Amino acid sequence: MKEPVKNKIVERLTQEFNPDFLEVINESSSHSVPLGSESHFKVILVSESFIGLNLVQRHRRVYSALSHEMENQIHALTMQILAPKEWEDQGLKIHNSPVCLSEKV
Repeated sequence: MKEPVKNKIVERLTQEFNPDFLEVINESSSHSVPLGSESHFKVILVSESFIGLNLVQRHRRVYSALSHEMENQIHALTMQILAPKEWEDQGLKIHNSPVCLSEKV
């Protein structure tokens, strides 16, 4: 299945951050959206670009890199954004995304 939004996210984040690790997960199927949607994503991004930046600064940089997609295609974005040492210190673990409110019914 072709995933143009996911591919664009990977492309933009790779260009902007030269990541040590990057995983983009389409979590749309876990939400109340039509089958095949690309609107809910999780990004795990590890880059030296984040050294010395607080969480808000990191999020702003990612939102800036994905500004077009955030305005036009992405409804929700869960982020795990770390510097390489932080990633190693937490055991290279990917955190679970928050539960969608529509799933709590």
